Amino acid sequence: MHRLPFAYQNKTQRIIRMAEKCDEKDILMYTICKWSSFSYNYVPENIYKDSPKDQSSRWSSDSNHPPQFLTLKLDRPAIVNSITFGKYEKAHVCNLKKFKVYGGLNDDHMIELLEGGLKNDHIPETFPLKKEMHENVFPCRYIKIVPLQAWGPSCFNFSIWYVKLQGQSDWDVVQPCLQWLVTFREKEAIRLCLKHFRQRQYTEAYEALQKKTKVSLEHPILTELHSMLVKHGDFEKSEDLLWQAAEEGLFDQYICDQDYKPKWTPIDPVSRGENPSVYQPGMRGGHQMCIDLQNENLYLFGGWDGSKDLADFWMFSGTNKDWTCLSADTHKVGGPNARSCHKMCLDYERKQIFILGRYLDSAMRTSDNLKSDFYMYDISSDKWTLIMEDTHTMGGPRLIYDHQMVIDIEKQTLYLFGGRVLNSMGSERGSETLFSGLYAYHIPTNTWSCIMEDCPRLRSRIGHSMLFHSKRRLLYVFAGQRAKEYLNDFFTYNVDTGQIVIITDGCKKDSGVPSAGFTQRATIDPNKDEIHVLSGLNKEKEKRENVKNSFWVYSIRKNRWSCVYRNENTGQHYWTKMQSVEPVPRFAHQLVYDHLRKVHYLFGGNPGKESLPKIRLDDFWVLKLCRLSTENLLRHCKYLLRKYKFQELAECNPHTAMLYLQNDLASIVDHRNRNEREEFESLASTLFQNPGDETEYREEAILIDTSDHHIARTELFDQLVAFFPEHMSQPKGNLVDLIPLT
Repeated sequence: MHRLPFAYQNKTQRIIRMAEKCDEKDILMYTICKWSSFSYNYVPENIYKDSPKDQSSRWSSDSNHPPQFLTLKLDRPAIVNSITFGKYEKAHVCNLKKFKVYGGLNDDHMIELLEGGLKNDHIPETFPLKKEMHENVFPCRYIKIVPLQAWGPSCFNFSIWYVKLQGQSDWDVVQPCLQWLVTFREKEAIRLCLKHFRQRQYTEAYEALQKKTKVSLEHPILTELHSMLVKHGDFEKSEDLLWQAAEEGLFDQYICDQDYKPKWTPIDPVSRGENPSVYQPGMRGGHQMCIDLQNENLYLFGGWDGSKDLADFWMFSGTNKDWTCLSADTHKVGGPNARSCHKMCLDYERKQIFILGRYLDSAMRTSDNLKSDFYMYDISSDKWTLIMEDTHTMGGPRLIYDHQMVIDIEKQTLYLFGGRVLNSMGSERGSETLFSGLYAYHIPTNTWSCIMEDCPRLRSRIGHSMLFHSKRRLLYVFAGQRAKEYLNDFFTYNVDTGQIVIITDGCKKDSGVPSAGFTQRATIDPNKDEIHVLSGLNKEKEKRENVKNSFWVYSIRKNRWSCVYRNENTGQHYWTKMQSVEPVPRFAHQLVYDHLRKVHYLFGGNPGKESLPKIRLDDFWVLKLCRLSTENLLRHCKYLLRKYKFQELAECNPHTAMLYLQNDLASIVDHRNRNEREEFESLASTLFQNPGDETEYREEAILIDTSDHHIARTELFDQLVAFFPEHMSQPKGNLVDLIPLT
């Protein structure tokens, strides 16, 4: 990046004129910088260079307390795609640990484009900036950098060493985006006026402005709802309109934005004779499960029971809710021998199950045992096939354990990533721990390919999670362990293009994401664009390893984690009482997901009891993630309407109000909801606050200002509007809030 100097200074600010030449799309942007409470620590001739070896080459604040900011003014509007921060040649206490970036067409009204933080090292970092609004690209004239925290103690100030903006300044590209933004802002200004006129009952002004501009304040169904509810007080018609909205799916977006509530249900074994335990898998950890989505059959193989590896093979019918032992020892029928820490996945279209990898104790790691055998089970014929005796000799991975394996059913390809490579006992002494890289196996051609070995760009690990999104064609990888390091980075790999995108680098200690963990279990719902994570063995900050229950949901569309369930309780006494309510905390368990029926299945694992290290679990659970249903939301809307209608009736006709309370309102109350039940019970008391006969109430009702009803009904309308998609409803802001007080 080349910068041409021009500088001016007065008592309150410095303004730097720069010409910026970027490689991306050959962009030329003329920039003016100004800052509040920032100063240059260098001589003017050096300010246009990226000088990582020059400690004086930086913008430096004169204090460490927000608000501090640095504003960059572009010579003309441009679409800004990313921002790059240069750094000093080594870690520095003044580097920005946390910051925000804002952008807009003027420096008084900007929106947040980025919240991030820099690693405390010497490597420049580039961050993508928000550039879309309502699915349209928008340009910026100002970019504002707001430091929030430095890497050093609180006494250190903030420093910005070097900044580069990349984007598009070609006027043929920017001009249509600018025109859309100008039109959008003009339309929003008109809609704010329409909202203000309607709230204040300036009917003539409202109708004239709408007729002149042809701008609609909201979706027609909301306009009709406002007319029926606010203007005419027709509550029955309002209920009909809300029912119509529910039928058209207009509440779906609101419901999808609500957090889940988990519901655990234990599945007890079906009793068959005197020994029902024979008809379900026994205690184990490190086993594998997979599910056939087409017929709801779940398959379980192997594991470690606390003293030995297992080779039994089971099927659970989701329809009949019972287990069937397909083989007590698969090795005897041509299948894999006993093992744990292997991986298994299923092609439900071709009814094939693939199994690879296993753990071996050091004493068993002889050259004959270190072959990476690879098996396939055909569900239709109930037959095992040894595909390869050793995948390593065919270009595949060596013998590994605690890896991850997923299947791309459409292109009939398996993907394997990570896992620790097993060496013979003699060769492992004093040698470096080896981790396997990323491999692909093409089923029709029976061929392996190594996509990428373990490297800084793709750090391998064990006990991680890897999921395949069949629609986005992405592998999602996060968590795991590398040597003694617990990881919580999160990235994607595009199986078609090979592109790696870092979602979270794991360097920041963020309470809004799952803790760094080992053997966390994750599932994916490609239809909902969601990833689900059940905790395993976690390590929080510098604390010791622990096992505590938590369940997280990651929204791919929103790039947001939410913890929908957490139980921090410990102790055998507590969990004995809870054994029929929710599963005890564990690791080395298995969790599979039926994304068609929205059901999780959990089996077994290690409870992590230090006093009983050989104990494994054999409990079996179903997990359903429940959200507010459309029916419940519609009921809640009707409750709000009927509650307010009762309050209006109570002002003029308490007898009619009492009958309405006992019949119409009582029938819609959720008596299981404590707050709603108590509110309903308290409503009757309002009828007796002002004793007197109905004639007195009617006389008082005549004196009630109709504007009071208009205001209250408007507030009720606003409550109901919150359940509709934002693009359908009136603007959230109010015109009067934009008026300055001075």
